[in-house]
Amino acid sequence: MNPLDSTAVHPETYRVVEQIASAIRTPIEHVIKNPQLLEKVDRSRLDAGAFTLNDILEELRKPGRDPREKFVAPSFAEGVNELSDLQEGMVLEGVVTNVTKFGAFVDVGVHQDGLVHISELSNKFIKDPHEAVKTGQIVKVKVLGADEKTRRISLSIKQLEAPAGPKVKNGSAAPSANGPNRTSGGARPPAGKPRPAAPAPPQTMEEKLAALGGKWKTR
Repeated sequence: MNPLDSTAVHPETYRVVEQIASAIRTPIEHVIKNPQLLEKVDRSRLDAGAFTLNDILEELRKPGRDPREKFVAPSFAEGVNELSDLQEGMVLEGVVTNVTKFGAFVDVGVHQDGLVHISELSNKFIKDPHEAVKTGQIVKVKVLGADEKTRRISLSIKQLEAPAGPKVKNGSAAPSANGPNRTSGGARPPAGKPRPAAPAPPQTMEEKLAALGGKWKTR
């Protein structure tokens, strides 16, 4: 029996704890009783990401706890029981059953796990799927496709996330082409100041001649 079986550490990450025990030349039993030893290990030399290491440390701080205590069953959609029930665009709740280098497998209640490729895990760039999800985590997924012949289900998590907003320089948005800062077509007068009134056209012959610079007089 593996000493880690009495902890909440998932079997998929046993190898990481074994690497740690080997690196510090300490039995696994001692690491379980003294999880602070994990902090002394050079994490860059371990075959695991920061998310996985933090998860292991958290679980080792609860020795002897039955991992089933924290398990919460997902709410599978009613009427979706077989792969043939899946339709593109469906939003379902499922549980992550396995995390690999290329993505995560999610059980959505159809007796066949679907794959969320690493490119569909998050709107932000990630190098390791463990940075976004972990085994046993309940997630919302969108069905991208379901092939009954190949028994393959493609899912997405990032398509249900809010997209990242456009970057704005210096904390202000770029001026609109139709906004008040427009310069094409002539400058606008300052707000609150009326345009100067045009001079009234001359009415009498003398006024017309004066406007033309003439000095004649009418009879």
